[in-house]
Amino acid sequence: MSKTRKTWREKLEKEQEPKVVDVPKGRMRVEGRMLIPRPLDVDALMRKIQRGKLATVEQIRERLAKDFDADFTCPLTTGIFIWIAAETAEEDLSKGEKQITPYWRLLKADGGLNPKFPGGVEAQAARLREEGHSIEPGKGKKPPRVRDFEKSLQKL
Repeated sequence: MSKTRKTWREKLEKEQEPKVVDVPKGRMRVEGRMLIPRPLDVDALMRKIQRGKLATVEQIRERLAKDFDADFTCPLTTGIFIWIAAETAEEDLSKGEKQITPYWRLLKADGGLNPKFPGGVEAQAARLREEGHSIEPGKGKKPPRVRDFEKSLQKL
């Protein structure tokens, strides 16, 4: 009997509670209370990024940590949940949904685009250009980035 593959929406809406765990000294580069968020919490913050505005992954992590009274948010699970939210948005779009999570407005800390987003950096750059942002080409292994992205950052 074969298992049916879960949709991106099912992965996003997975029943899961956020957890705050203590990270002892020496376990990671940081110590303190670490939040392991829910996919829907990450998606909800991404949905707040308005047209013409941008946010960074670090802003998402900082806001989540603050909301759950933690010192920091797990970078690994946050990254996975951002990816799930992006794939869910594209899945929803293919089903005719109009209000999708604007994942393309989320950047790396240095304003860099995310090659793991659906369609890669080319698709993200195209959507950002449509919203009035200028894209600088990548340098070496670094992906393209949004020029003067700091001016467009939205407070989360």
